[in-house]
Amino acid sequence: MAQLMSLLVQNAILVVFVASFAARLGLPVPAAAVLVVTGALLAAGDVSVIGVVLAAVVANLLGDGAWFYAGRRFGYRFMRLLCRISLSPDSCVRRGESLITDWGGLSLVAAKFVPGVSVVAPPMAGALGMSVRRFVGFDVGAALIWTGLFLGLGWVFRDQIQEVLAVLAQAGGIATAAIAVLLLVILAVRYWRRRAFMRLTGMPRISVEELHELLSGEEPPLIIDVRGKAGVQVDPRRIPGALPYTLKALQHRHLDLAIDPNRDVVLYCNCPNEVSAAQAARVLLARGARRALPLTGGLDAWVASGRPTSLH
Repeated sequence: MAQLMSLLVQNAILVVFVASFAARLGLPVPAAAVLVVTGALLAAGDVSVIGVVLAAVVANLLGDGAWFYAGRRFGYRFMRLLCRISLSPDSCVRRGESLITDWGGLSLVAAKFVPGVSVVAPPMAGALGMSVRRFVGFDVGAALIWTGLFLGLGWVFRDQIQEVLAVLAQAGGIATAAIAVLLLVILAVRYWRRRAFMRLTGMPRISVEELHELLSGEEPPLIIDVRGKAGVQVDPRRIPGALPYTLKALQHRHLDLAIDPNRDVVLYCNCPNEVSAAQAARVLLARGARRALPLTGGLDAWVASGRPTSLH
């Protein structure tokens, strides 16, 4: 631990750059904690303030810029893949959509402080067509706020942090092991929550072929598009006859959608594992629907099968 502290003092700018860049790429690196410790070192005059701030801002811009380009180049499908491999796929897309549609460019600032969304906002902004100049302006501003806040915390509480660092340095390997165990516990809890949520929404699905057969029958099912505004903006296509009701609208107590208990309901989204569609299906089942099923693969699976689509 003493060697680690010495390394941070001698290479603070490099450590801040690497930690910030890794965090922006979505790796589980405690970049905020690194900045807080660095802030305490800044107060002692051991590190260049300008160098640390520039390193953090450039790292943020490079990391976020990579995701922004990917979203701009590959669109919403890339973001779905990104959320699918995250520890919180159930809220990844939905939170990103809400931030972008409600906050616009300021979402890049808010995303720095919202777990599970910091990696989603840049590609979402790219997919929704935000200009490069606007993205760079907001992202640099967000990076300055994020960096300044945590460096400031370290500066203000420098005395307490120095005491903690001294204790950690004396503890040596025990402190390092304790930190490693804490990180493993945090990852394990998040993974358990993910698995628990997936079991909660682990309900039967309906395939594109099965839906197509039902649509050809005497009693075609009611189809509901539960995608958010951002998802529809990126891909305005929909399954013909589908009604646009977001998950939030379906959860609303005063829903104006009449559910025929004798009619099947099929719901689709563009989210990982059809999570939003599954949640919406549970809401409708609780309100008397005979059968409500998420469409496996969502709209992408319908389009890939060669079935016709209409525009919103």
